[in-house]
Amino acid sequence: MTIRTAFRLFLFGSLCWLPCGAALAAQNADSASKNKDAELQYVVFLSRHGVRAPMIKPSEYDKYSASPWSQWDVAPAQLTAHGYKLIKLFGDWDRIDLLGKGLIAPSGCGDAAHFSVVADSDQRTRETGKALAAGILPGCTVPIQALPVGTWDPLFNVPKGSVNQADRELAAAAVAGRLGGNVNNLTEAYRPELVALERVLTGCGKTTQTNSKRVSLFDVPSRLAPGSGDDLVSLRGPVPTASSLAANLLLEYAQGMSAADTGWGCIDGASIRTLMRLNDAGWDYGYRTPAIARVYASNLIDHIQKSMEQSVTGKPVQGALGKPDDRLLIVVGHDSNIAAVAGSLGLNWIIDGRDTDTPPGGALIFELWRSRSDGKQFVRLRYIAQTLEQMREEQTLSVTNPPAQAPIFVPGCGRKDMSCTWDSFSAVMHRAVNPVFVSK
Repeated sequence: MTIRTAFRLFLFGSLCWLPCGAALAAQNADSASKNKDAELQYVVFLSRHGVRAPMIKPSEYDKYSASPWSQWDVAPAQLTAHGYKLIKLFGDWDRIDLLGKGLIAPSGCGDAAHFSVVADSDQRTRETGKALAAGILPGCTVPIQALPVGTWDPLFNVPKGSVNQADRELAAAAVAGRLGGNVNNLTEAYRPELVALERVLTGCGKTTQTNSKRVSLFDVPSRLAPGSGDDLVSLRGPVPTASSLAANLLLEYAQGMSAADTGWGCIDGASIRTLMRLNDAGWDYGYRTPAIARVYASNLIDHIQKSMEQSVTGKPVQGALGKPDDRLLIVVGHDSNIAAVAGSLGLNWIIDGRDTDTPPGGALIFELWRSRSDGKQFVRLRYIAQTLEQMREEQTLSVTNPPAQAPIFVPGCGRKDMSCTWDSFSAVMHRAVNPVFVSK
């Protein structure tokens, strides 16, 4: 996605009562010490939406399981009430962090004029934007900029008509090269995780099999070919299929479903972390492969770079999101967006026991800092997400129970302290952009 300390606690009692003031004051002092030589000027959150129902009806996945999947109380792909609450809790934490770094005021709604939220047109992204804004600036009016529901937004998708056959053939070749020229190698590389998922899908001895025609993951034919339409590559097989199924199990766990309804009673935090390697593999080969990532992410990277440039210069920049005097920009999209941006820029992180994962609500955060000594700007990146248990249990985030986060080294410009000068970071962003896939 990204991707949070506090001060003057008594002025924002909506976050916590006085007993937590000492801890927050201590964290603020620590933050001030670390940042005494620079001030935070501008922040971009590239966030994934919160917990949603599976993209299609659970019954569509039943052919792979011995018993039916759990039912959801919202339509496919919709943000749940639990998901909204989790994002609001995340916004509360963002407020603590931004207060501690001096980017927003401890009270009032004046900062709303310097805060832009841009979301994809889906219900889950729009509602996630609302929840984040409600947490960061409680009681304030922050418009959510989004196209009409269901509209194809090129900021979050490949611009219509920009993908051609050459791009698709190159994408297939790039993935084939990563697989050693044999798509079946992917199955062998993840065989232990596939075996673990098979055990869950068959009820791990806790449920009676009701589907006599269940399809084993190992019976799914493997295939790699150029994609069609706006899909760059068509990758099929046990791992791509397992990727979606593992993601649905994570959603059940993060939604806080009962133990019996979460993976047929076969799932806990440790097993989810193991199975999510299958989901991460799907994103790795399907979106993080550079030849693919650059197509999917060029437009988004271009707009983020121009938005940051606008803050650097203080002047309007064509293609920027928000206003020149903004201090915070939140862009709410999907795991595909974060995966593609990370793949294009060569970014990696490990949080909560998972490698470069993009869980619901997670965010890739771009921070623009200004040196107090010479006025020069520099950039830091980090990734932030709630842990699986924080999501499942709707835990309040605080200095004693913070979300998982990790600093990110940026190849091509990163220094020993993991920062980049603005000029070098901007150059890295420019090199990651193919103008063919940029829309104004």
